[in-house]
Amino acid sequence: MPADAVRKKIGIVGGGQLGKMMILEAKRLGFYVVTLDPSKDCPSQSVSDELIVANLDDVSAYARLARKVDVITYEWELINAQALEELASMGHPVYPSIASLKIIQNKFMQNQALLENDIPVPSFARIDGVAAIKRLGDPSKFGYPMMLKTTLGGYDGKGVALVRTEADAGIAYVSLGGGKVELMAEEFVDYDMEISIIACRGIDGSKVIYPAAENIHVNSILDTTVAPARISQSTVGKAIKLADKVMEVFEGVGTFGIEMFVTKKGDVLVNEIAPRPHNSGHYTIEACFANQFENHIRAITGLPLGNVELSKPAVMINLLGESDGEARLVGAQEAYKDPNIRIHLYGKTNSKQGRKMGHFTAVDETVEGAMQRAEKARKIVKVIGV
Repeated sequence: MPADAVRKKIGIVGGGQLGKMMILEAKRLGFYVVTLDPSKDCPSQSVSDELIVANLDDVSAYARLARKVDVITYEWELINAQALEELASMGHPVYPSIASLKIIQNKFMQNQALLENDIPVPSFARIDGVAAIKRLGDPSKFGYPMMLKTTLGGYDGKGVALVRTEADAGIAYVSLGGGKVELMAEEFVDYDMEISIIACRGIDGSKVIYPAAENIHVNSILDTTVAPARISQSTVGKAIKLADKVMEVFEGVGTFGIEMFVTKKGDVLVNEIAPRPHNSGHYTIEACFANQFENHIRAITGLPLGNVELSKPAVMINLLGESDGEARLVGAQEAYKDPNIRIHLYGKTNSKQGRKMGHFTAVDETVEGAMQRAEKARKIVKVIGV
């Protein structure tokens, strides 16, 4: 361990729940943390040593952050990459690298980089108008349905439209801002399951790869993660090899979330990459010795990475706001009668319908047992607005 490791000051761009959970691990190791976020009430404010309140496109705010810390990381990829690139060129360490961030920020460039390195992805193409969508709708090409996406800025179902028929082409194009923003189309994957793998790479190139987890989405927002994924060992092996290769392609330092499709034929395709800890990796807090946030902090500060083996099966369920207003958790008293349930609230003061307000995790000796505990808790635990 570097002699000065515990004295390093860490800067985090973004003060959401991922940043907060990074900080909780960083503080346990004695690090000083400065957060940059537009909101003085962001989830991270309660645990940050310092909070810089400024927009995430404010170049001067990035410079202020850099002057206060020894290393910079980020909890969200939709940030000012150019500002971070300038800081890196001046000698300020930024992890994951800006080169990888700039590619991953653009979904078309991300897919292109993966394809050029023989990592399988769904077929994709740039879209410059409604006619281009209709051409791809030919059965000899993508056919219908197909996915239409903005190349920049999409997340949690935003910036995505399903084009079911030719009649949908114009509606989808306009709804995503076609002609004003860059769009791409992807062939619709008739998958058997969505999975993700959390992987972490240290400054020295060492890597750890967490177990493959199964993801269930509702309205394009992650609802449930099951670890380990209920897939064959041969499919797990394919997914782990892809995750390992992704980390090498992007020379990632820190924790990455890699989402994948498992097709009905058992093939594995990479869907999207997040250069940060990921919602689908929250189960690691309860189910792994070193969770995704701890290993991220270890990686960016030069510490050896921790054990990522699954200690027992786990099921994580997101808590979305059920109504608008001041956030209030209900059902904890009843849910905690099960000693294998743990609730995480993110510290967002206002609930909005569909907003990620927290999550809970159930663990058990079997996947089936963890699922039963989680589904029982789902009926009890809620976040409402009052």
